[in-house]
Amino acid sequence: MESNGHVLMATTGLPGSHTLAVYRKHGGYEALAIALSKTPDEIIDTVKRSGLRGRGGAGFPTGTKWGFVPKSNDKPKYLCVNADESEPGAFKDRLLLAKDPHQVIEGTLIGAFAIGARRAYIYIRGEFAHEASIVQAAIDEARAAGLVGKNILKSGFECEVVIYLGAGAYICGEETALIESIEGQRGEPRLKPPFPAVVGLFGCPTVVNNVETLACVPHIMKRGWEWFAGIGPERNTGPKLYGLSGHVNRPGVYEAPMGISLRTLIDEYGGGVPGGRPVKGVIPGGASCPVLRGDEIDISMDFDSLTRAGSLFGTGTPVVMDDTTCMVRAAWITARFFAHESCGQCTPCREGCGWMQRILWKIETGRGEERDLDILLSVTDQIEGNTICALGDAAAWPTRGFAKKFRDEFLQHIREKRCPLGGGSLH
Repeated sequence: MESNGHVLMATTGLPGSHTLAVYRKHGGYEALAIALSKTPDEIIDTVKRSGLRGRGGAGFPTGTKWGFVPKSNDKPKYLCVNADESEPGAFKDRLLLAKDPHQVIEGTLIGAFAIGARRAYIYIRGEFAHEASIVQAAIDEARAAGLVGKNILKSGFECEVVIYLGAGAYICGEETALIESIEGQRGEPRLKPPFPAVVGLFGCPTVVNNVETLACVPHIMKRGWEWFAGIGPERNTGPKLYGLSGHVNRPGVYEAPMGISLRTLIDEYGGGVPGGRPVKGVIPGGASCPVLRGDEIDISMDFDSLTRAGSLFGTGTPVVMDDTTCMVRAAWITARFFAHESCGQCTPCREGCGWMQRILWKIETGRGEERDLDILLSVTDQIEGNTICALGDAAAWPTRGFAKKFRDEFLQHIREKRCPLGGGSLH
């Protein structure tokens, strides 16, 4: 079964889609009323049955995460919305914040009710100042309408929703670094366990969910878990927002079922590659995902299929590169990003990311030696699995992917002592 028209972006093209009036005209907050008539356990069970997996990159089952929050704990509980969309290539959450903030707020309130939270924080990337102002206006509208604050919809449930602006640090997209940032600390990940569901924000039970994840929740409550579970492949259910960029004729955010073919996404939704040029490579889900070659794009866009193929689904935001792209330079640009964004807490990440960047630049500028490839892969092996959070892995995976999938191009750079493509079109 496929998605019946647009779901997550049902109102985004309408004038005033960010306003409460337009959202309620199209059924907004009806799902919240349904949720408040149920018990928290019933809501969690519904979300579990739907198969909703986190849309922020890790793909962890949302209902299971909610279920980890201990019921016997008498401490306050918190829900944090991860709107720190800093992954290169990802821009789907930004669209939801700007065009349909009430959908996110409604999902947040349902999630808060399910876990027993009376306060929710929407952690927004600092560069999203425009989107933050839109979300704040939406919160104010919702509060004035009795949808945020005390006695929501006269149910006795109360929940305050607060915006917290980040300072532009990629690492704060990691849930424990996000929590540290809200507490006013340096944005550095915490060792786990304990996990946030037990010891999170201010030492209290906390759930951190992605923007798109929570935007799915109202539709699950309103249409039923069977509807959501009937879209996409098994274990990879529901509609999905795909952010398509790079060398395509129509870049943008597209809604399609989970499991759509990557080739279909590029050719039919994105209008193909400009000039009919061949696809050389695709980063399928944001910069941290290992690259696929152009002959590997007949693949289902879902968590399990891409993992089996040696890559990752990530945020589901493919970056397409045609045959003019220098893959060494693309690898260097990616490594440079991670070297800049490492928080520096873990030695393998702090030193290894800079090392990868320098080796890649050496190869790109015609000073490379063949042994540099072996050193590069050795560095990725020493980073992966040896850091507190997944940023080290996220930095190692793309470098390794580029070096292995396009080894001949790396060797050509080394042997010809120059970039044969002049750096390509990725500058």
